[in-house]
Amino acid sequence: MPSPTNARALQEAVSLKLDLMSAPENATNQQSKVSNFYKGSSSEMTDLENAKGITGFQALVHLVKGNMGTGILGLPLAIKNAGILLGPLSLLAIAFVSCHCMQILVKCARHFCLRRNKPFMDYGDTVMHGLESSPSVWLRNHAHWGRFVVTLFLLITQLGFCCVYIVFLADNVKQVVEAINGTTNNCYENETMTLTPSMDSRLYMLTFLPFLLLLVLIRNLRILTIFSMLANLSMLVSLVIITQYIVQEIPDPSRLPLVGSWKTYPLFFGTAVFSFESIGVVLPVENNMKDSRHFPAILYLGMSIITALYVIIGVLGYLQFGDDIKASITLNLPNCWLYQSIKLLYVIGILCTYLLQFYVPAEIIVPFFVSRVSKRWTLALDLSIRFGLVCLTCATAILIPRLDLVLSLVGSVSGSALALIIPPLLEVFTYYSEGMNSFTIAKNAFISLLGFVGFVAGTYQTLDELVQPRSLIFPNSTTLIK
Repeated sequence: MPSPTNARALQEAVSLKLDLMSAPENATNQQSKVSNFYKGSSSEMTDLENAKGITGFQALVHLVKGNMGTGILGLPLAIKNAGILLGPLSLLAIAFVSCHCMQILVKCARHFCLRRNKPFMDYGDTVMHGLESSPSVWLRNHAHWGRFVVTLFLLITQLGFCCVYIVFLADNVKQVVEAINGTTNNCYENETMTLTPSMDSRLYMLTFLPFLLLLVLIRNLRILTIFSMLANLSMLVSLVIITQYIVQEIPDPSRLPLVGSWKTYPLFFGTAVFSFESIGVVLPVENNMKDSRHFPAILYLGMSIITALYVIIGVLGYLQFGDDIKASITLNLPNCWLYQSIKLLYVIGILCTYLLQFYVPAEIIVPFFVSRVSKRWTLALDLSIRFGLVCLTCATAILIPRLDLVLSLVGSVSGSALALIIPPLLEVFTYYSEGMNSFTIAKNAFISLLGFVGFVAGTYQTLDELVQPRSLIFPNSTTLIK
């Protein structure tokens, strides 16, 4: 069971991730945070005073960047799984519900900050205090499990992102290598071609393993800031060029089904929930604002921008490539040097992002175990845990070598729990004793039930597809480029 210090470490680690996405000068301030973190004693008030200072615009940027990852590249296939009409409508609905749940989480955290006279409350502590306020005696006696469950799901989410990145790296590098002999300078005549066979994508994953092991040795925050800026720049440029390609000569949409198969809809649900991956950074952003009273408006504005981007990329990508859409839209790009370079640029960005996503769980797990051994074994244990976590993410990626399925699995398991199931229940536990109307209770019960159904159906369908694949060719395979 994590101690309160280690629970607060989760919030500090996520806050550090936010600061890594900011200017390099923040790295010096964060060094003191890490120092306090390793010592096991941190002053919440001091940290708050040092960190509090981002403007509303900066908070908006953090929220948007917190959602922009590999999930957006898998949305065209997700739209295919749901249908060209049902997909966008469902994406809008999930976005609205996710944003509402984020607002619930912020409201409950503020409530307990005022009640307990604390300047700051993280996700785990908020759930723990919510259970302490519940009408159930059993839940009140086991309230500490709330913090543990939230921390566990956040760790699964972060390590799940790392698994997704490894599959993405392998698929895109494999396609670039196989198409290198047929790569041309003409980006407009994307003729069908047979690719040069190369080794299995899982061997590419193993090839990346030594590089990932070396990357996670980097713990200097100033260096991490450079990696963050490089990742943001490379992925932004890549996304702009991808968008300009898919808007050209869009085929007739009437050939596409309005509603997809009910068997593939759970896969859409998992990918969509995965894409809205910022539930873990909502409280750190709100806490670090100069004037948090404006945060609800910023949250809804940020989620509106994100949702618009998701719908545009998802719908246009599916319209452009139709049934040939692959697990990542980058795999559908032409085999000319421009778009091959874009794939490699995205690979660089994802490599840097792997390091940043890995930093959060490492700074939670490593100190928990290192604090229990003598100083002589500290370094050896530290490196062993980091290498072990990297090998775990690589092994998981090898076991699930399909990008669409690993996206859906992570979204269905941890995304559903953190974004849809827990926040509505938290609101009921928090305010039930103070009086709640029946509509609010029914609404929260419906959202949690919806999240639970998505959790079960998405997980089952993903695992079933892994055991009994419906097709002989993976959606992210690279046998033909049309």
